[in-house]
Amino acid sequence: MTAPKENQTTRRRAPGMSPEQRREMIIQTAIPLIAEYGAAVTTAKIARAAGIGEGTIFRVFADKDELLQACMAEALSPEHAVRELDAIDVSQPLPDRLAEAAEALQAHMSRMGAIAGSLGHRGGKHPGTVRGAGRDESTTRIRAALAELLEPDKAALRRPPEQIAALFFGLLFTQPRTEDEPDLTPQELVEVFLHGALSGGAK
Repeated sequence: MTAPKENQTTRRRAPGMSPEQRREMIIQTAIPLIAEYGAAVTTAKIARAAGIGEGTIFRVFADKDELLQACMAEALSPEHAVRELDAIDVSQPLPDRLAEAAEALQAHMSRMGAIAGSLGHRGGKHPGTVRGAGRDESTTRIRAALAELLEPDKAALRRPPEQIAALFFGLLFTQPRTEDEPDLTPQELVEVFLHGALSGGAK
């Protein structure tokens, strides 16, 4: 007598995610779509991109507004930027480390701007990370990660790594932008930061 066949669907189904893991997956899928389409993006579009049914979204989010707010909070969170800074190889020369850090932080700021620009006009309740203590904590964590990158060259620095990190972080946020001149590349920005505005031949 032939044994009954196993349910192929059951056998091939991937291990189930916890609700928190599913929320995270949906948020990460939704963020680039929100940056592209703004608040008009549909949950159906997000579900297709995530490879799930639309109903799955509403098993972990009360409604679309809650999902959008979660995406805003995630975009403003320092977690991704800090992970990228922590992954930079500290055996590289300092200019290379700082150029990588500048690229990571500029991408972080670009993502924040895209999401805030898409959702910021919608009104309603802001997530806690937008301002106040959340913003201060975010800045503190990113500065601390930058200071760690500077630590190997501590003896060569004019000021403590924490202060140099704060100056570098401030420069990234306040880099002047003009219509007729392109932004400095990360390498150019680092060169000016480390060596000043004067060229090597200037006296």
